[in-house]
Amino acid sequence: MLQMPLSSSSSKELRSVSDNKVDDVSLYDTNVLLFYVNGNRVEERMVDPMMTLATYLRDHLRLTGTKIGCNEGGCGACTVMISERDPLSGEIRHFSANSCLMPICGVFGKAVTTVEALGNVKDGRLHAVQERLAKTHGSQCGFCTPGFVMAMYSLLRNTPEPSVQQINEAMQGNLCRCTGYRPILEAFYSFAKADTGDLKITETGCGLGEKCCKVNGNGNGNLTDLSTCAPYDPTHELIFPPELTLKHTELRNFAMAHDSTVWYQPAHLADLLVLKRLHPHARVISGNSELAVERKFRFIDLPIVINPRQVVELHEFSLDIKRGVYLATGLSLTQMDERIGEYRQQLEEFQSQTLLEAHKMMHWFAGKHVRNVASIAGNIATASPISDLNPLWMASGTTVVLESEERGERELIIDEKFFVGYRKTTIASDEIVKAIWIPLTEKHEHVTAYKQAARREDDIAIVTGAFCTLLDAETQSVKHMRISYGGMAPTTILALRAMEKGKGRRFDWSLLERVTCELASSLVLPAGVPGGMPRYRLALALSFFYKHFLEVARRENITSIPESIESTKIGESIPQDQYSTQSFTEISSGQAEWDAVGRPIPHVSGQKHTTGEAIYCGDINVPNCLHGAFVTSKFASGILESIDASKALSMPGVVAFFDASDVRPGAKIGHGVGDTDVFVEREIRYNGQPLGLIVATDHETARRGANAVVVNATQKKAIVTIEDALDAKSFICPDMHIHSTMAENNGEQVVSDWNKYDRVVEGTIRMGGQEHFYLECHQCVVIPHEDDELEIVASTQCVADVQTEVGKCLGIPRNKIRVSVRRIGGGFGGKESTAPLCAVPAAIAAIKLRRPVRITLERFDDMAISGNRHPFRFDYKVAVDDNGKLVDMNIACLQNAGHTFDLSIGVIHRCMVHLDNVYHFPRVDVIGKLCKTNLASNTAYRGFGGPQGMFATESIMTHVAEQLGMDIDEFREKNMYESSAKTFWGNSLDPCNARRCWDECIEKSDYYNRKQEAAKFNKLNKYRKRGVALTPTKFSIGFGLKHLNQASALVLIYTDGSVLVSHGGMEMGQGLHTKIIQITSRCLGIDATKIHIQDAATDKVPNASPTAASMGSDLNGLAVQNACDQLNERLAELKNEMPEATWEKLVETAYLRMISLSASGFATTPCDPVDFGTGAPGGEMFSYAVYGTAFCEVEIDCLTGDHHLLRTEIVMDVGDSLNPAIDIGQIEGAFIQGYGLFTMEEIKVRPDGVRLSRGPGAYKIPSADDAPRHFSVHLLKGSSNKNSIFSSKAIGEPPLFLGSCALFAIRNAIKAFRSVCFSHLVKNCSKTKASSVTSDSIHLLLPNVFDWHVKMNYWRRQTFIHPVGC
Repeated sequence: MLQMPLSSSSSKELRSVSDNKVDDVSLYDTNVLLFYVNGNRVEERMVDPMMTLATYLRDHLRLTGTKIGCNEGGCGACTVMISERDPLSGEIRHFSANSCLMPICGVFGKAVTTVEALGNVKDGRLHAVQERLAKTHGSQCGFCTPGFVMAMYSLLRNTPEPSVQQINEAMQGNLCRCTGYRPILEAFYSFAKADTGDLKITETGCGLGEKCCKVNGNGNGNLTDLSTCAPYDPTHELIFPPELTLKHTELRNFAMAHDSTVWYQPAHLADLLVLKRLHPHARVISGNSELAVERKFRFIDLPIVINPRQVVELHEFSLDIKRGVYLATGLSLTQMDERIGEYRQQLEEFQSQTLLEAHKMMHWFAGKHVRNVASIAGNIATASPISDLNPLWMASGTTVVLESEERGERELIIDEKFFVGYRKTTIASDEIVKAIWIPLTEKHEHVTAYKQAARREDDIAIVTGAFCTLLDAETQSVKHMRISYGGMAPTTILALRAMEKGKGRRFDWSLLERVTCELASSLVLPAGVPGGMPRYRLALALSFFYKHFLEVARRENITSIPESIESTKIGESIPQDQYSTQSFTEISSGQAEWDAVGRPIPHVSGQKHTTGEAIYCGDINVPNCLHGAFVTSKFASGILESIDASKALSMPGVVAFFDASDVRPGAKIGHGVGDTDVFVEREIRYNGQPLGLIVATDHETARRGANAVVVNATQKKAIVTIEDALDAKSFICPDMHIHSTMAENNGEQVVSDWNKYDRVVEGTIRMGGQEHFYLECHQCVVIPHEDDELEIVASTQCVADVQTEVGKCLGIPRNKIRVSVRRIGGGFGGKESTAPLCAVPAAIAAIKLRRPVRITLERFDDMAISGNRHPFRFDYKVAVDDNGKLVDMNIACLQNAGHTFDLSIGVIHRCMVHLDNVYHFPRVDVIGKLCKTNLASNTAYRGFGGPQGMFATESIMTHVAEQLGMDIDEFREKNMYESSAKTFWGNSLDPCNARRCWDECIEKSDYYNRKQEAAKFNKLNKYRKRGVALTPTKFSIGFGLKHLNQASALVLIYTDGSVLVSHGGMEMGQGLHTKIIQITSRCLGIDATKIHIQDAATDKVPNASPTAASMGSDLNGLAVQNACDQLNERLAELKNEMPEATWEKLVETAYLRMISLSASGFATTPCDPVDFGTGAPGGEMFSYAVYGTAFCEVEIDCLTGDHHLLRTEIVMDVGDSLNPAIDIGQIEGAFIQGYGLFTMEEIKVRPDGVRLSRGPGAYKIPSADDAPRHFSVHLLKGSSNKNSIFSSKAIGEPPLFLGSCALFAIRNAIKAFRSVCFSHLVKNCSKTKASSVTSDSIHLLLPNVFDWHVKMNYWRRQTFIHPVGC
């Protein structure tokens, strides 16, 4: 065996702790935690070893640029760079890591770099990554931005000129809910080397290089200019601390004893083995990716922890031609992948098949930040039944090397005997996993591995499969076959009987049939299996084997299997790079330079987002602050009998407990209605409902205290679904109605006679909910002052609501409650009405304890407590005449409202008035029902019911066209609104730009050619199909509640000429403050640099409407304009008198002449609402509508249900854009959020109402990998809007529904497969009208060669599964 030699640094004599005294902390080299942060030395002599690095950075060092978004390593907001010396080679290694998973003692002897070290706005010094990300408009809310910056920075520290592929990989594990990823990738791709070897920044200043729209002449205007950016210079970075190098900290034994945990970090294998003998059940951690989550949310105790990462012998690696590749388990998965890549270069291609498959699978294993710290030992020893790699080790015959002090070293093949039960292996408790031996493959031996997950990148597997087949070259018979699966049993398994069926047989169709039959029989999963989807998982297992079968036939050129030429891998044509165009109308040459309106200026906080200087609620340091954590219900319906907090109150650090007895009698939260308990008094109404509040000296102590509270409650049967509510007659309020005939018949409804229609189509559509997944969870801090005054900083979209609810529940006048917010880390409607759920309890505690109290919800709790997008069911009946024109529609909208009103009435109202989308329905009858269920109250979400209504309409249009044999696009065009039309509920559409957007999108996307190309592709490919689709949208702008259509603003001019603007809108990433500054610039005639907006606060602007309904810039902009008009009127005479005076001189003179330099502005927009009680249509309920059309092209894997979004083209009507960069960013972000809603995001709730999807591990939003690499947005030209500020249009919500275009494209791809392979089933496709096309739901619509096997085996066992929807 060729052993990697020790370097000069690591060949120094290692001091081993004395035998049998290795658990004596005092005998270690050091008990002082030493590390560096941003070049500064940090020493800790007493700290909880398991405190996370993120907590330490934020709470102890006050480096708040590092954000916490989930505390389970699933979002990347907490990404930092860690630098260390390799204990074997002495080389310095830089890597990104999730600081929310990293234990603080895990950075002993290392250097940590956070976003603060790179650059800052204050000093005018930005790092190249920060500068380019800000210039490409790559941040919106900004909460995720420091994590993206650090991910890219870490890559550049190792690879100053990376490839696009390396950049894509570096982004794994970082999520953004705002941008749609396109501008982030544009910024980072500018660092890449092109195929020519040159850097990609060109003279155009665009990171897209030659693909820039300016080069190709495809765009108008320049959204991004990187021409002034300096090249990245790696010589200016922080060096690795010399002290750590001189002291060889990577070779030193380190231990720390704390009250709750003793941390051992030996540097010698002998010490590690002794520790394992003395403490056989101690937890051994490396990456801590699983244990951190377990400790955080299951509150497990860890008295002893052993970290083996500095053991020199565990970093060895070697290549032995006879045995294979030896990889010690101190290597991270990333290091292991690097070694595999090096050895593959030294081997023949046929020898390295297992290594190649390991490399491929590694790409899909968690995220890059996890792979940088996770170890292969942890993956094997934790024995996850859905491991990505264990099936490959099992199929390839990989050997694991174990060692104990008592018995020495032994080797075990990872086979059917290795995993003995759920999360159990044959590894003895005193053994460590020392290394693995990956065998090399021989000629005619073929290894493949496959994985299917809800999301391709950074997601746990649904099923993994690995296969190894060795053929006899002459007879083409099978010498041996190994088939292994994860996700098909409580352990990783070998399909022994199926393997036996294949052994010795000729590799042909009969082998496939025999093996498949055996797999189908032996792998059947029972009903109620953990993880669900039993039939889909079996189908995946069979499909994976079929893919392997075809791949082996292709490699061996077995002509008797002609299908071997078929490719079963989708997305092969997707470029690593990005092709995009953002076209908009440039400002006229005559516009004054100081006039900022219409310019694509960056977000005013964009640079601060990239540097971590942007302050959010959780970043504010409040002295003497206490922390609250909720005690929540474990089930969805029941009676609270008693609650005992005595154990919690005895815990050190716990200060107090509050429950319903501390709330004023009758005080409840809720808009007007007041139907939401602050804390449960008696009746438990949803899983996660707050029962009480523990207040402690820090966040973690409060959480552990809350977990210690004993709750005695009686469970009742829960009402969970719409169907449950209908059966129980459980409704929030009386039904809502719209009857279009009442407008024409003096308020009398004319009931339709459906018997007179010849062409009637009926059906049902279901649409699920959606989690907001804003990166910043709900949080607030309440500071009590004298006279019961309260200062509240909250992450909210409506400061007035927080003020109102706190005042109402505590009996304090609103003039004593100041609520403010500078910015929030995403909202999407989820913080419009729900912020009081945290603010009221915190205020109660703060008033009673006379100390500041902060509540910060964990993602796990936020997703349970705060509500989601409303699920809907639509029962419809539609009539069409012989010319294909819509005649009549009768539709029932059934909404799952949750347990209280919240905003559900407004949501169903908007849903009902968006049922037309862009089509003229001459006659419509709509009924809306609000179903009351035992779920968290569903609430506002971007679109506010509109997307649900429009999805119903587009599904209906598709159903009608297919059932009546019409072309869907022609059917749409026949029924589209013409200009100056009127909706069925009474609103004028003047002008109506639906057809303009539609026609332009057809042109921009080259729709008809793309459609033909997809058809050609489908003829040439059996198991891959493509689909294209066009989807239009019309979204009406305005609050449905009339009195909310008002806004106030305060404009203050100071004597130095600077201007301070205050308005009632919240900045949540939509660029509202940026647009308001641009509006003020034009109104006052001054440069935007003179204008500042500080925060939104109730003591500046009272009674502000929520920042919602896409009305932020419309209402607040008009209010600012009104205030500026007043100021201009006062200054008019002075301007005439001093025409040449500077602004500063003008203001100074006005002050000296005692002219008021402050003005309060006010604005309203009209609203004549529908009478939903009687059903009578209204007048002009909304001021105007926004129109758009999207084109999507997708490719699906017909064997697994996986899909890729290949291409998206959007044309959007935004009027005269106030800021094209912000508007295009909103369009891209909304589209990707909508794409997630309609394809992968799935809220999972048990039949008893217990929520299962409570974090990024179980709930998947799109990642950068999911964003289309062909992604273009075009703003409709010549569309001025007379009903809004400076002819602009709102843009926050309207584009979201366009994400459904991907769903309809997927549906067309499914139809293409069914028409070719199963033509008799094509019409059945029209019956499929669920809103989410996850991989399992796609697969269910793709009948294939294995359906018979799946159905027969489930029929025999009578285990058909019926999904429960909400």
